[in-house]
Amino acid sequence: MSPSTDTEYQDAAPSLAAVDDASWQVPDFDSLELSPKLHDAVLVIPVLNEGKRIQGQLRNLAALNHPIDIIIADGGSTDGSLEEDFLRDVGVRARLTKTGPGKLSAQLRMAYAWALKQGYQGIVTVDGNGKDGMDAVPLFLQKLSEGYDYVQGSRYHPDGAHKNTPLERTVANRMIHAPMLSLASGSKLTDTTNGYRAYSASYLLNLAVQPFRDVFNAYELLFYLSVRAGQLGLRVTEVPVSRSYPKSGKTPTKIAGFSGKLKILQQTLAAALGRYSP
Repeated sequence: MSPSTDTEYQDAAPSLAAVDDASWQVPDFDSLELSPKLHDAVLVIPVLNEGKRIQGQLRNLAALNHPIDIIIADGGSTDGSLEEDFLRDVGVRARLTKTGPGKLSAQLRMAYAWALKQGYQGIVTVDGNGKDGMDAVPLFLQKLSEGYDYVQGSRYHPDGAHKNTPLERTVANRMIHAPMLSLASGSKLTDTTNGYRAYSASYLLNLAVQPFRDVFNAYELLFYLSVRAGQLGLRVTEVPVSRSYPKSGKTPTKIAGFSGKLKILQQTLAAALGRYSP
């Protein structure tokens, strides 16, 4: 599919001037803007000490030159991988560094709030650990331009692909996570643990969604936004993506041990039962 043009988002643009963001709960952060806004869609990449993985990912994105601005949602990296000169070289528009409390969902709240206030009409999110194929970005842009509010990337889509996925992750996703959130959403979803996805600004600004709340700290926001769009009758779809894990060595993930996996299950169940709904 060909990538969408910026003007295709404008007809559906919500009026940011009419949005009351006084009640938004967003962690404190520092912002480093490196270039002006060029596009109506933004790629948000949450990162925490991903080293060479995020650097390779950003170089790949620079070579692909998709029609999308790129911002880094940094959780407080200390590995030197996100230095200003490097980010300028690879065309990153801004680096936001969370200084307040919270984990992944706090990073996403920070980035989404910033992006909405900047006037972006579509937000694509992808993990910064180098596992995902960056060539899929135009597929998300195309679906946003067609009026979809939530676009989930799926390695299990008929045209998707995945390599070296740990068996326990495949089983948990295919047999527990995706079926549970699909049932709660009313939409067929096949890869709900995948952070490669897109949202329309109108979805995030919908008063029946309210994503800018401190209850979203770890992975809750990902799971909540997976179900809420379908519950509200908004347009939901999936696009094929590729995800590759390393053949050997440590799996790139922030989910560690039994306790981490149990928390994921608890957050998934809470999202499915509507406990995060405003």
